[in-house]
Amino acid sequence: MANNGVNIGLKSYDDLFKTDVGRKTEEIIPMQLSELKPFSEQPFKVLDNEDMEELVDSIKVNGVLSPIVVRPHPEGGYEILSGHRRARACEKAGINEVPVVVKNLDDDTAIILLVDSNLQRENILPSEKAFAYKLKLEAMKRKAGRPSKENSRQIVGNYETADIVGKENGESGRQVQRFIRLTELIPELLEYVDQKRLQFTVAVEISYIDKEVQKWLYEYIKDNGMVRLNQVVLLRAQMKTGAITQAKMISMLNNSQPGKGPATKLTFSEKKLREFFPAHYTSTQMRDVIEDLLSDWKHKQDFEGLNGE
Repeated sequence: MANNGVNIGLKSYDDLFKTDVGRKTEEIIPMQLSELKPFSEQPFKVLDNEDMEELVDSIKVNGVLSPIVVRPHPEGGYEILSGHRRARACEKAGINEVPVVVKNLDDDTAIILLVDSNLQRENILPSEKAFAYKLKLEAMKRKAGRPSKENSRQIVGNYETADIVGKENGESGRQVQRFIRLTELIPELLEYVDQKRLQFTVAVEISYIDKEVQKWLYEYIKDNGMVRLNQVVLLRAQMKTGAITQAKMISMLNNSQPGKGPATKLTFSEKKLREFFPAHYTSTQMRDVIEDLLSDWKHKQDFEGLNGE
């Protein structure tokens, strides 16, 4: 079968550090730290943590062993492509001049270099990997000549873009897609993934849920400690059958917890309940109203308790 894919000839991270003539190492020059700016789409966090302090101490003793890779910024100065943590460590160490390699790269090639150089680090957070994979995948699609909004498995040469990204990082294309799904989470839930309070597979399932309901889930996890995959699957199925309220979601999640059943049952006859509802209301409609009213009552009680009433 004929290959209708597009070969985009992506360079490796090592290749990006070489010149086109003889593939020699590019010139390393000194540059004032004040000339450097972070990359505009930098997906990796630069944290002032214990690892940073170790890097600061190392630079004080040994200097900057690997040059910072930059490109000219259209508004002046230079944009960092590789070396954001080294630049921050130099700032903390009081070092004003750093070694750099200047590269004239287009936006997409710059993104690929940025992602590839940082994914070589240890201890990459799930959120960092998620946005890094997304950035690189989109850059590869543009370099292939036909960007796609939804299809993350666009064909490039004999491979799909997600498969190429995964192969370069020891993961399947499917796993790359799962990581990219995390970018659809609200920031609070994504932070829970980084903190390992929310399992990766559960987070991927939640990523398909509306942002408003994600906020409810965040509040539920904050109050209850966790949510399980089977609970989220049930929630998604319930949402497909119609609208859901926060009260209904909480009730469903509580009732679907493994090994947990109601300690006691409080029952009302249908005849008694119908005294409070229009004649045309179904049992389901009556239950929904009751749950909503009880939820409002609970919130009111909590509020009054906080205010000492």
